[in-house]
Amino acid sequence: MTDPRDASIDDDLRAAAAATRAADLGRGFALARQALNRCMGSADTEGEMRASNLLGAIAFERGDLDEADGAFTRALALAQQINDTLMAARASNNLASVAHLRGRPEVAASLYRRALLSYQRLGDRRGAAETWHNLGLSFRQMGDLHEAEAAALEAVRHAELTDDPGILALATLGRAEVRVERRDFEVAEREITRASGLFEQASDPIGAAETRRLRALLALYRQDFALAREEAQAAQLAGEQHESALVAAEAASLCALACRGLGQHEEAARHRGTAEACFNRLGAGALLRRLEDAWAASL
Repeated sequence: MTDPRDASIDDDLRAAAAATRAADLGRGFALARQALNRCMGSADTEGEMRASNLLGAIAFERGDLDEADGAFTRALALAQQINDTLMAARASNNLASVAHLRGRPEVAASLYRRALLSYQRLGDRRGAAETWHNLGLSFRQMGDLHEAEAAALEAVRHAELTDDPGILALATLGRAEVRVERRDFEVAEREITRASGLFEQASDPIGAAETRRLRALLALYRQDFALAREEAQAAQLAGEQHESALVAAEAASLCALACRGLGQHEEAARHRGTAEACFNRLGAGALLRRLEDAWAASL
């Protein structure tokens, strides 16, 4: 028979996860922290592991990478302690995302591959899709578009075998971003539209903001600076509203470049300063260098 206290902890964790998926990070954090404190007080290792991983995900979204790294590391250690292969894979995937954002793509790729092996053994299509998507981001960061495209295709293949519109939206958007980088704009636009509909179906406002960020990037490549500014500003606002530091920062960098293209130099400088401050806080050196290179190229 389930202990009432344990059931209550599970309720908190489920509610915290639901709030996090809905981008209500404040509520998600409060519930996950409450669950963690109760788990630690009752020596509930499994609950502590789940709460730690969730707190890490919230910290990552908010841009608190040191806190995220610590929480994911704790979740991984606890998963290994109780031989929870699924959580070990999730924590490895999450730690890889921290390494990726900090500009350590080789470390990230190694961790992603470790997670993939576990997901494949478990037959977890959703986990495999998310990790292939993330691996594609690492390949893009390393400038290897061939491997990035192959990873994006794998992400979509696995995602299409799930009944989760959110993960299919994420994978589709990743494939679209590779298409943008390859200058295959018409295909990219169709896939962005598909991803947008899937994110709406999944009630994922941060994902919806990501589609607008990518629309802004596509518009920049097409030198449609007015559309790029409109989409980037909308993505930045949504990122700020939902406490997604990375979405807000990347959108601000695109807004800076769009304003620069429109000859709005004061606005461009303001948005650039916002993006740089956030990239520096995140330790996202690769994204900062990408902004600097794009800025120099637009002179």
